[in-house]
Amino acid sequence: MNGKQIGLAVLLADFLALTAYAVWAHGYVGIFEMLLANPATILGSTDLVIALSMVSVWLWQDAKSRGISAVPYLVLTAALGSAGPLLYLIRITASESRHTAAMPARSMA
Repeated sequence: MNGKQIGLAVLLADFLALTAYAVWAHGYVGIFEMLLANPATILGSTDLVIALSMVSVWLWQDAKSRGISAVPYLVLTAALGSAGPLLYLIRITASESRHTAAMPARSMA
């Protein structure tokens, strides 16, 4: 694992721990009740849906260009929010690291 992957993995683990705590404290349905409790939380929820929708479109197009199925990451995004894109970034960073490591060194001659 390189530095990017470690940082993303730590962020993902922390996000999933926070998600688990929120589900434990309020229940899965309770989280949505809280998100729709007042105009301020509705605004935050709407902003999150817009942002995750844009990220999902990017993820779909990027996965298609790489020959990867985007479906598992999009399902995870729908269920757990940012966990899907974070996991996708960890995956593509890993493949980029392997691809870069496999490339022969260029001669300076």
